[in-house]
Amino acid sequence: MPPATPPSPVSGPVRLAINGYGRIGRCFLRALHESTARNDFRLVAINEPADLASIAYLTRFDSTHGRFPDSVAAGEDHLLIGGEMVAVTHATTPEAVDWTGMEIDLVVECSGQYSDRAALTRFLDAGCPRLLLSHPGNSAADVDATVVYGINQQILTGRERLVSNASCTTNAVVPVLALLHRELGLEQVLLTTLHSVMNDQPLIDGYHHTDLRRTRSAMQSIIPVSTGLARGVERLLPALAGRVQAKAIRVPTHNVSAIDLVLTVGRDVTAARINQLLQEAAAGPYAGLVAYSDEPHASIDFNHDPHSAIVDGGQTHVNGSRLVNLMVWFDNEWGFANRMLDVARHWLRS
Repeated sequence: MPPATPPSPVSGPVRLAINGYGRIGRCFLRALHESTARNDFRLVAINEPADLASIAYLTRFDSTHGRFPDSVAAGEDHLLIGGEMVAVTHATTPEAVDWTGMEIDLVVECSGQYSDRAALTRFLDAGCPRLLLSHPGNSAADVDATVVYGINQQILTGRERLVSNASCTTNAVVPVLALLHRELGLEQVLLTTLHSVMNDQPLIDGYHHTDLRRTRSAMQSIIPVSTGLARGVERLLPALAGRVQAKAIRVPTHNVSAIDLVLTVGRDVTAARINQLLQEAAAGPYAGLVAYSDEPHASIDFNHDPHSAIVDGGQTHVNGSRLVNLMVWFDNEWGFANRMLDVARHWLRS
C-alpha cells in the first residue's frame, strides 16, 4: 500500500536519477532526449559502478541504437550531456548515494538487483522520494503499483513511492490480451516469447548462470529459459487468473523480440475480424502504444520502434472458429524504455 505520508508534489521539471546504467538505463536516457517530453524532466545523476570513461563511451555509441542524438563529454565526476551537467556516482548500495542532497524527485531503478519490498525500501530510507522499477516486483505486495501504460496508469494517484513498470513482454502482450478478452472472452492463453539474447548469457559456453541452459553460447543456440510472464499478465489482468501459461526461448539476435499467442476464445471469430479489432485499436485507443502491420516484416524492421507492440496481421490465424494464433513484435529495449518515460511523466503529474 502507498505510504501514509506521500512524497512532496513536484513543481517544475522532474529531477531524475538513473540507478544502474545498462541496456535499459541507457535507453531510458536516449528516450528522454528523443522525446517531446524532454523539457518536463532534468536528469541530475547517474549511479553506475563502471568507470566514467566507459559510461561516457557507451552513452555516445550504441551497437543497437546508433550514436547518441546529442553531445556527450566526460568531466572529473560528471557527464556533460547536451551541455547539461549530470553527476556520476559509482556506489554499489542505495545508502551510498546522497539522493537528498541532489534533490532527486524520482530514481529510475534499472540495475534489476532490487525486487522485494525490504530491498526497495533501502532507497526510500536513503532519501529517495520515489522509485520507478524497470522490472516487476517479486510480488504485487512488494510495490505500491505495477503499471502497464495504456492499460492501468490511471491507478496512480501521486501518493505512491514504489512503482513497477512491469516487464517488456508484459507491456507488449497485455494490451492485446485486454482488447481480445473484452471483445471475445479469452478462455485459455498460451504465450511463447522469442526473446533476443540478454547479458545473463555468455557469448561462448561459460559459468554465467545457475540455469545450466544459460551457460551455453547465446549466439550459437536457441535456448529455452524460465519466465514469469504468466504471473505478470495475471497481475495486470486478474480476470485471466488461472488461464495463462507462458514459456520463453532466447534466440541469437541482438534486439527485437516476438510473442506467439495461442488463444481459445468464447465466441466464434475469423482472422479478418481479429485483425479489424486490432487495427481499430491501433488507430484509436492504443495509438502510439500498439501498431498494426500487414507488411512481410522481419524482426530487424522494428529496431528502435517505440511501440509496446506491433501486431503482425499476416500471421493471424484461426483454426475452426475459436482457436486463435497471433504474432506480436516488440523492441524489448526501446519500446519498454519509452513506456518507462510515459509512466514517470504520468505518475509525477498525478
